[in-house]
Amino acid sequence: MSRIHTPAVESATGATAEVFAEIKKAAGSVPNTFASIGAHGPAALRAVLAADGVLSKGSLSKQDQETIKLVVSEVAGCDYCIAAHSLLGKLTGLSADTLVQLRAGRPTGDARRDTLAAFVRTLASTSGTLPSEQFDAVKAAGYTDQQLVEISLAIAVTVFTNVFNRINDTAIDFPSVPTIG
Repeated sequence: MSRIHTPAVESATGATAEVFAEIKKAAGSVPNTFASIGAHGPAALRAVLAADGVLSKGSLSKQDQETIKLVVSEVAGCDYCIAAHSLLGKLTGLSADTLVQLRAGRPTGDARRDTLAAFVRTLASTSGTLPSEQFDAVKAAGYTDQQLVEISLAIAVTVFTNVFNRINDTAIDFPSVPTIG
C-alpha cells in the first residue's frame, strides 16, 4: 500500500478529474503513480504528461525512450518504474532478454542501444561534467544534438517519477519483474 493517501480515481474533481479523464482516454486507466501525483499535484502531473508529449513528437525512437527510462529507473532503484518501463519497453518491441541486459548493464547485441544505455547510466550514476569519452561515444553512435536534449528531458521526467515513487512506495500495478543481482 502506498504511503501517501490517494483517493479513488473516480472521486476526483476539478483539475485532477480533468487530467485523469485525459489519461483514461489515452491509456484506458490511470496508473497508480499518476493517480497519486495527480491527487495532490495535478499541475505536476500535467507537466510530466506534457514532457512525455514533447518526447513523443521528438526524434528519439520509442525504444530509445524506454531504454533511457528503464536504465534511469534501475540506477535509482525505483521498483515501480522498473516494472512500468519493462512493460512499456516490451510494447515498443524490445525483447525480454534486451530488457534484462539493459537493467543489468550488460551488452544487448545492439551497439547503438548499448552506447545509449552506457551514456544514460553514467549520467544517472555520477556527478560533475560528463567525461569527453562518453560524449564522443554517444555522438559517434549517431545521436544528434537535438537528441541529446531529448535524452536529457527523458532522464529528468524519469528522475521525477522515480523520486516520487520512492517517497510514496507506490503500489505497483504493472507486471512484476525479477530483481537483477
